[in-house]
Amino acid sequence: MDTVFGFLFEFLGQFFGSLWSIITGLFTGIGEAFNFPAYVNIINGYTTELGGLAWGIAILAIVLLIAVLALIVWLIIVAVKKFIRSHRRRKDTESLVKEVQALNKEVMRLNLEKDKILSMKVSQIGLNPNEIAELTGEEIEALNNGEEEDVEANGSRFYKLTEIDDLWSEYVPPIYDNTITLPEFCDRFRLFACSQLGLYYDIKIIRLFVAAFASTRLIILQGISGTGKTSLPYAFGKFVNNPAVIASVQPSWRDRSELFGYFNEFTKKYNETELLRAMYEASYNENVYTVILDEMNIARVEYYFAEMLSILEMPSRDEWVVDIVPNSWSNDPKHIINGQIKIPPNMWYVGTANNDDSTFAITDKVYDRAMPIEINTKGVAFEAPLTDSIYINYKHFEDLLNEAKANNVVTNESIKKILLLDDYVIEHFRIAFGNRIVKQLRDFVPAYVGCGGTEVDGLDYVLARKVFRKFESLNLSYIRDEIDGLCAYIDELFGEENMNESKDYLRMLKKLV
Repeated sequence: MDTVFGFLFEFLGQFFGSLWSIITGLFTGIGEAFNFPAYVNIINGYTTELGGLAWGIAILAIVLLIAVLALIVWLIIVAVKKFIRSHRRRKDTESLVKEVQALNKEVMRLNLEKDKILSMKVSQIGLNPNEIAELTGEEIEALNNGEEEDVEANGSRFYKLTEIDDLWSEYVPPIYDNTITLPEFCDRFRLFACSQLGLYYDIKIIRLFVAAFASTRLIILQGISGTGKTSLPYAFGKFVNNPAVIASVQPSWRDRSELFGYFNEFTKKYNETELLRAMYEASYNENVYTVILDEMNIARVEYYFAEMLSILEMPSRDEWVVDIVPNSWSNDPKHIINGQIKIPPNMWYVGTANNDDSTFAITDKVYDRAMPIEINTKGVAFEAPLTDSIYINYKHFEDLLNEAKANNVVTNESIKKILLLDDYVIEHFRIAFGNRIVKQLRDFVPAYVGCGGTEVDGLDYVLARKVFRKFESLNLSYIRDEIDGLCAYIDELFGEENMNESKDYLRMLKKLV
C-alpha cells in the first residue's frame, strides 16, 4: 500500500507541481516585469559606463519599455470593462425576457377575461357560448359596439351640460343697461366694489383692467400677495351680475384636460370641469363671463393653456373651436356639435400670478399674448355711495371698447416716437417690440383713453409691462450702463414729466445689479 501511495504522490505531484510552477511563474513574471526598483538598479549600475549616444539608446529603450507596460495595463483594463459590460448586458437581457414573459401572461389573462365577457354577451342573445369561435369579425365588433349603444341609451355622457340644456331651454334675458358709457362703467365698478364688497382700488387700476378687455382675452394680474389680485375679477363678476368662475390651478396641471375634462373609457362618461360647464352655459346667453385662473403659474401656463393661447389668436371667431370627444352620440348636448365645443365670445380669462420660489416663471410666449397688470399696493380706503350692480350685454361692452378704439386712435406722432424708441432698444439691447405688441398697443391705449386715462400714460404702461419687462432676461450687469442713456432718450422723446412708470421700472432694474 505504501508503494501505491508513493507512486500516486510522485505521479500526480509531477502534474500539479508543474501546474503550480506555471501559476507561480506567471505571477512571478508579472511581478518581475513591473519590478521598477530592479530597473532603477540596472540603470544605476551602468550610469558611469554609458556615453552620449549610448545614453540616447538607453533612454529610447526605457521609453519603449514604459509604453509596453502601459499598453499591457490598458489591455487589462479594457478586458475587465468588457467583461463587466457583457455581464450587465446578460443580466439586462434576462430581466427583459422575464418582463416579456410576464406581459405575455398578462395578455393571456386579459384575453381570457375578454372571452368571458363576450361569452356573457353571446348568452344574452341566445347563443351557446361555445359557438363564439364560429362568430365572424363583424359579428364580434357588433357585440362590442352594443355596449356603447347601451350606455348611449342609458343617458348622456355629459351630465352637467345636458342639465344646462334643460335649465336654459326657456331662458329670458334680463334688461341690459345699454346706455352706460365706458368712463361711467369704470367709475361705477370702483364705487360698487367699495360700497358693496369693501374692496378699494385706485381708478387707474380699474381703467387698466377694463381697457385690457379690448386688447386680449387673457389678462394676467401679478404682484405681491394680498393686494387684491383675485378680488378684482371676482368683484367684476359681481358687478356685471355674472359671478366669475374660479379655477384653482394645481401644480399637477400639465395638459388641456385640466381645463376641459376628459372622457372616461371605463364609465363611458365625460368628466366635466367647472370651466367647461361655464363655457357651455355662456353659449346660451350674452352676459359677460370671466374665468379666474387662480395662482396660474403654480404650474406651467404654456402646458395646460397652450391650446387656448393658439385658438384665441385666430382672427375669425368661427375658428374658436375645441375638440372635446372624437365622435358624436345622438344624445350629446345641443351645442356639442361633432364632438366640438365653440369657445364663447363673451368669455375672458384672468390669471393671477405670484413670483416666488413655489411658482414657475411665465414665459414670453404667454406674456406676449396677454396683458399683464401689476398690482403691488393695497388700495386706500375711501367713502363711496351705495352703488348697484348692472346688467350689460357683452356685445354692448365690446361696442364701447371698439368705439373707444375708433375715437382715440394712437396719434401718428406717438407711433413715430414708439418706432424711434424701438430702433434705439434694438441697437443697444438687441430686443424688438414685435408686431403683436404693437397691435396690442393700438388696441389697449385707445381703450384706456376711453376709460378716462391719457394716451401718454397708456403708452407708458404698455412699454413698461410689455417691452421693458423683457430686460429681466438679459444680463443686467451688461446693460446697467445703458439704462441711463435709455431713460434720457425717453425724456427726449416724451418729455421729462412723462413716462414715469417706464423710467421707474428701468431704474429698479439697475438697482438689482
